[in-house]
Amino acid sequence: MKWFIVMVTIFLDQLSKRIVVRYLKEVEQIPVIEGFFHLRYLENRGAAFGLMQNQQVFFITITILILGWIFWFLIKNPQMNPLLMVSLSLIAGGAIGNFIDRLFFGFVVDFLDFLVWPVFNVADMAIVAGQIILIYFIIKDKPISEGM
Repeated sequence: MKWFIVMVTIFLDQLSKRIVVRYLKEVEQIPVIEGFFHLRYLENRGAAFGLMQNQQVFFITITILILGWIFWFLIKNPQMNPLLMVSLSLIAGGAIGNFIDRLFFGFVVDFLDFLVWPVFNVADMAIVAGQIILIYFIIKDKPISEGM
């Protein structure tokens, strides 16, 4: 299940970005709900909120380290709590989605724009959802393994 979540997240992220590059890059933005939600093509060379622009080596290094830890943890704990497994799988899938962009293009394609929040993508949504689930898991003090 964990690898399925990772792969589906990567697939949805990369598919949505390829569609955006093909159909939105030239027009730059399409209002979906005027004044509230637009599809907007953006090349993000930084981190969240556009911070740390053009630090690709740093982002790639950190991503490799974090993914290494997540994969090690997922493999070492095959009977882990399902909530923790979903959380880490979403974070890993989102991180890989953005990692692919950084590695091959030097930037991350963002396209979901609610006008009051920085533009983001499917990978970002997966990472944030995974982090929210992880915070819930930690607050509720769930055991790492199902049997505990």
